[in-house]
Amino acid sequence: MSRLPDWLRRLTELGRLPWDDEEDRLRKSVLVLSSSLMATLAFAWVGTYAVLGLWLSAAIPFAYQLASAASLYVFATTRRFRLFRTSQLLMSLLLPFALQWSLGGFANSSAVSLWAFTCPVGALLFVGARQAVPWFLAFGGLMVVSGAIDPVLSSGSPEIPNGVVVSFFVLNLLGVSTTTYVLLQYFVRARERALAELEVERAKSERLLLNVLPASVANRLKESDHHVIADGFDTATVLFADIVGFTTLAQTLPPARVVVLLDRVFAGWDGLADRHGVEKIKTIGDAYMVAGGIPAVREDHAEAIADLALEMGAEAERCAGESGLPIAVRIGIDTGPVVAGVIGRAKFSYDLWGDTVNTASRMESHGVPGAIQVSERTYERLRGGYELCRRGTIEVKGKGPMTTYLLLGRRS
Repeated sequence: MSRLPDWLRRLTELGRLPWDDEEDRLRKSVLVLSSSLMATLAFAWVGTYAVLGLWLSAAIPFAYQLASAASLYVFATTRRFRLFRTSQLLMSLLLPFALQWSLGGFANSSAVSLWAFTCPVGALLFVGARQAVPWFLAFGGLMVVSGAIDPVLSSGSPEIPNGVVVSFFVLNLLGVSTTTYVLLQYFVRARERALAELEVERAKSERLLLNVLPASVANRLKESDHHVIADGFDTATVLFADIVGFTTLAQTLPPARVVVLLDRVFAGWDGLADRHGVEKIKTIGDAYMVAGGIPAVREDHAEAIADLALEMGAEAERCAGESGLPIAVRIGIDTGPVVAGVIGRAKFSYDLWGDTVNTASRMESHGVPGAIQVSERTYERLRGGYELCRRGTIEVKGKGPMTTYLLLGRRS
């Protein structure tokens, strides 16, 4: 619409309502354009038949012009699209047949009734496929009636020069086909633009969904009728990380700097998680949760999480150097069975549950700043390829005494 001349753009905006959606605006614009186009073309019939002295035949297209102008005015002032649409469809259906009958049938009128075909085409565009059927049947019925009475009409037809008849044959065929083509072209192009915009929005939604859910889980969710996504895993490794003293630090910083700092740290950890092939589950405040072995099962999930944990500390140190702020990370890890699934309807969340999750959280909260504390189950998985030192037995809230270890690095 922005490429149209200003006067034509204003014409296509007649009768629009503020709450109209793209489909409504499109239908109204096309109908206004088509009715204006046909009313303008009607000057050819009015002028020609008036010159030939066929005043009744000249009055019919002239009446159409007046009625169409009145219909446009009423639509612009009342914005009643249904009334405007019905009046235009009726006029485009009935008046071409009336003009043909006044001229003496198909041959003498140059088959002007072909213009009535714009009625079912318009109904298809402006009303809908099912609602357009009666309009097409009405067109077909009037065409059959015209054929039946054509011998009677032609016997008393007025004299029209052969050149005029041939010229109007060309005008009618070309005009109807051009009008139909232009309307369909306009409508199809607008639909294509709408579909392209819809595809862009769909791609955005897809990216947002993949930011919330693992790709395999998102695909299952889209294909599922009942939207219940739940899996049990015999063994997986869960990691919790927390920025030590962040709450106190945040109280001394402007809000924007707090968010920027967290975003920098978590973005770095997201990149590491992706590189190690583990799944970020969620962030809660300044806490970060990630798991290995879900949703895709892998045998080396403990090793992948251990490698990630060792690099997370280094990433936090880099952020500390860039920001000039003290950043220390406390990390806890446990290995064992978990349940994973999607919860929520309006806002989806992929989460984990089970004793392994609780224990990993306790390993973090009861850990040592700047260190990686692991449970005995994780220790058994890692001790062959990693350096670990026994921290000893500690009292863990909700768990009682537990033997824990600190992960130091890979063995040489």
